Amino acid sequence: MKLHELKPAANSTRASKRVGRGTGSGMGKTSTMGHKGQKARSGSKKHGFEGGQMPLARRLPKRGFTNIFAKEYTVINLSALDCLENDTIVTASLLKELGLISKIKKDGLKVLGQGELTKKLTVRAAKFSNSAKDAIEAQGGRVEVMD
Repeated sequence: MKLHELKPAANSTRASKRVGRGTGSGMGKTSTMGHKGQKARSGSKKHGFEGGQMPLARRLPKRGFTNIFAKEYTVINLSALDCLENDTIVTASLLKELGLISKIKKDGLKVLGQGELTKKLTVRAAKFSNSAKDAIEAQGGRVEVMD
């Protein structure tokens, strides 16, 4: 099979609507715009206009903001780490390889303490919750904070 022989699956595409191509097409003359009026004109930008009434988007109050200094961590719980072997060195890249996390966010990995941990692990992450740190060390493992 060559690139020029590729075709989409049957019934997966639809022909584009060709307006203004004669009355026989059913979409000629006014090109499905109806007769006259604001919506029939070219370049009509009527979206959000409510006939002079204050638009809904302006009636509703603004809420909140985006904190540009907020840290973005990839979060994982202890219960997910329990599937690993004893004496494993756990890093964000290893977890991504194993499919336990989908992507590593800009500030790295944060380990949370939900669930049971029964293995002795060395965990390298950017941040740990207190309960996660206690649970890892209780099993004889090590916690290493990476920058």
